[in-house]
Amino acid sequence: MRDYVITVNSTVDVPKAWLEERHVPVVALKYTIDGETYTDMDGLTAKEFFAKLREGKMSVTSQVNPEEAMEALEPFVKEGKDVLHLGFSSGLSGTLNSMRIAGEMLEEKYPEAKVIVVDTLCACMGEALLLHKALQKKAEGKTIEEVAEWAEENKLHICHNVTVDDLNHLHRGGRVSKTTAVLGTLVQIKPIIHMDNEGKLQVIGKERGRKKSLHKIVDMAVQQSEGWENDLIMITHGDCLEDAEYVAKLVREKMGIENILINNIGTVIGSHTGPGVVAVFCMGNAR
Repeated sequence: MRDYVITVNSTVDVPKAWLEERHVPVVALKYTIDGETYTDMDGLTAKEFFAKLREGKMSVTSQVNPEEAMEALEPFVKEGKDVLHLGFSSGLSGTLNSMRIAGEMLEEKYPEAKVIVVDTLCACMGEALLLHKALQKKAEGKTIEEVAEWAEENKLHICHNVTVDDLNHLHRGGRVSKTTAVLGTLVQIKPIIHMDNEGKLQVIGKERGRKKSLHKIVDMAVQQSEGWENDLIMITHGDCLEDAEYVAKLVREKMGIENILINNIGTVIGSHTGPGVVAVFCMGNAR
């Protein structure tokens, strides 16, 4: 059996060190803010990035193109390895299509190679949680086909429970109307968001007040995860660590899980959610 590597996009939003420890290569997206273009994970720090957003600066993201994707994956194929790429949701970016084109080009150029691209239909730490499970399967000795099949069968069991503090960024992204954004901000309405079966973010509810919204996303995770084995819960935040730690406390109390990974949301995903986002990711019932 040929050796294989599991790759991801930078939108997994876990620390670089976490990925390096697990030997997971990253294919990064880019973003432009304040007249400068940066590479996700290697550009501005979270503090610097969200400070600019709070100042009113806009961040525009750009997808990976097929040439960039091929350049990132070809070195592994040249080494004689196959590639399993767990890609950023096709419902949010054209990057997935670029990764698929690159895979086809590599298989044509290297007939002995296998490049499998999975549309995770996940974003942020939802992608990372699927990666975490896939790495476990690989460590158990599963083949590239077996891990890819497992990912396809279980990707819709990765639950994304999200709340944001500022509706204006959702409005700019076309998720809510301007009227909803203005009125919601005035009366402290906090939307509850999840990832649907097409890999798109959908507003599915609302809570009045920040604390209620934080409790809501944990309660959703509790309900979803019933009967499922979660060895790791992931929590992301948009430069609001105190809120993320409060959510982690609720997870420990309500789910009885101590193994929790907290990290800032990445600059590409953060461009669309803005500062103040908090999300809980778990494995659970279908979305």
